[in-house]
Amino acid sequence: MATFDEWQTAYDVVYRALPAASDLACPNCGQRTLRIVFTARPAANAGYVSLWCDTCLEGTHVCRAPIPDGVTVRPMDKPTEERNPRVPNYRLVT
Repeated sequence: MATFDEWQTAYDVVYRALPAASDLACPNCGQRTLRIVFTARPAANAGYVSLWCDTCLEGTHVCRAPIPDGVTVRPMDKPTEERNPRVPNYRLVT
């Protein structure tokens, strides 16, 4: 399992590439299937961030981060089951 620090480094690389997609390999399994999703209230300039690998379903979470221009934001004002894009139940690295 990748360390918390390795996931924080991956988050930094993926975040800096936004709104473009990053081709960074997962620090855990090496696949290039990292996904990042912001969840926030409408018109907010900061929100929660989920970063995970679609292959191994491991990842990290950031409690509050600025939302870059051009990214899709998952609306916090809707019920969880109606929020898109969806975030899978991934294993959180702490």
